[in-house]
Amino acid sequence: MHAVYRHTLRQSPVTVEGIASSLGLALAVAQRSCTELAELGLLREDAEAPSGFVAVDPETAAERVIGPMERSIRAQRSTVETLRGQLLEFSRVYEEQPARSDAHGSVEFLATLSSTRAAIAELASKCESEVLTSQPGGGRKADVLEEAIARDEAMLERGVSMRTLYQHTARFSQGTREYVERVSQRGAEVRTLDDQFVRLLMFDQKVAVIGVEGDPGAAIIVREPNLIHFIRSTFELWWVSATPFPLEWNNQEVADISEQLKQRITLLLSEGLTDQSIATRMGMSVRTCRRHIAEVMDRLGVKSRFQAGYLLGTQRTEPPARPPTAQP
Repeated sequence: MHAVYRHTLRQSPVTVEGIASSLGLALAVAQRSCTELAELGLLREDAEAPSGFVAVDPETAAERVIGPMERSIRAQRSTVETLRGQLLEFSRVYEEQPARSDAHGSVEFLATLSSTRAAIAELASKCESEVLTSQPGGGRKADVLEEAIARDEAMLERGVSMRTLYQHTARFSQGTREYVERVSQRGAEVRTLDDQFVRLLMFDQKVAVIGVEGDPGAAIIVREPNLIHFIRSTFELWWVSATPFPLEWNNQEVADISEQLKQRITLLLSEGLTDQSIATRMGMSVRTCRRHIAEVMDRLGVKSRFQAGYLLGTQRTEPPARPPTAQP
């Protein structure tokens, strides 16, 4: 299109046939270029020769084509701000109402990722003393960490205590390690476990946000006191079983964690879980999981996954050996 526009500037007015002949283009290509340039407002029909085109200054074209769109956007923004102001006028009425005396609290379902993120951001901004977090699934995505770091650092700077749980596999994620280092420098505690757990955030022992299985964008907000107590107690059980997230690489620690992962995979393998199920539960890729399974099979001296599962299942069901009877 640039060549057609440049040619029209020099030879204006021009025809589609003339453009095709001068630039060595197929007639259909020249016609398509003229049509697209006309839609952009860069060409217009010649008043004296309806079959011809003349070039239009890009600034004039922009005003003609984009101007109405910009005016429409400004009008929509004005409408949005007006509606926002009208809605916020009711905030005072809402806040004046006494707190609900419902002793059973509430449970709220959030169906979309945007509503979940908005709820978490609001709860984090109001958090005063403590936040508990458990994030299964291995290393976290860069965009999620980028969103979380500003929110979490703001809470830590306000004096909010923070404890976070990851799976062992998160230790091998560079982005997650960098995040952990930043929040740890501000007082956060981070530990890891070898098995899967529930995704959740708990603020001030009053509100919990729990992930929904099978729908990573959805969440459940829990305010019911008895459920909150149960969730916190469960978190504490996970926490005492977890090990601190190291900020420095240590060959022995890496070896120990790798061995723990293999032991857990061995247990899951003996239960007959598929490679995909084991990988999901361990927070690792299927490829990495299969590499660990291959190493487990090599240790067992078997050639197939079926043999490994059978052998491990047999070992688990065999009764323990009885101690020898003392001879008189």
